[in-house]
Amino acid sequence: MPVRVLLVDDEPLVRAGLRAVLEAQPDIEVAGEAADGAAVLPLVRQLRPDVVAMDVRMPLLDGIEATRALLRTVSDPPRILVVTTFENDEYVYEALRAGADGFLLKRARPAEIVHAVRLIAEGESLLFPASVRRLAAEYGDGDGGGNRAARAELERARLTEREGEVLRLMARGLSNAEIAARLVVGTETVKSHVSAVLAKLGARDRTQAVITAYESGFVAPG
Repeated sequence: MPVRVLLVDDEPLVRAGLRAVLEAQPDIEVAGEAADGAAVLPLVRQLRPDVVAMDVRMPLLDGIEATRALLRTVSDPPRILVVTTFENDEYVYEALRAGADGFLLKRARPAEIVHAVRLIAEGESLLFPASVRRLAAEYGDGDGGGNRAARAELERARLTEREGEVLRLMARGLSNAEIAARLVVGTETVKSHVSAVLAKLGARDRTQAVITAYESGFVAPG
């Protein structure tokens, strides 16, 4: 079955460009389009896409609030790929904190766009880990309430030593196969550890787990 994508951007030319790139792939199908985040929820319910490629800045409802609405109200929500002009953008970080699974720059090459959609659909690895580290360093809450909450969340998780190792390697952007090679264990063993880390942290995916790791101070984002 092809990966079904919903395109959400207030610029028609951006949507047209993404559609042309994605529909050239045999394993990807553009299920629909929207010009604002306010249209995302009804379209997701109607079209059931696997991935929503969503602009972070839109006039009526931005990508942050649209992400929150999706995750709050849809029982089996699609993966959310934030599409942005600037990678060093507080809106991008807030969208990731809200539950988006990764982000893509609008200036990305066609091959990068296709690769990003496939990665997000598979849930295999975090996109642009170095950029996420920079965002966490700049826009994380420091010693504020958000950081205290993240520390408390990590303490409650009671990760084992090996699970902590896996979380640190996830934060560096390593895939399951790369983590397995680094720890000299099987890929299935790594998958089990990753699943345990996500479950203990109550994280939707790797991106949310890594943000918790940064904001709690468990991994230094700088």
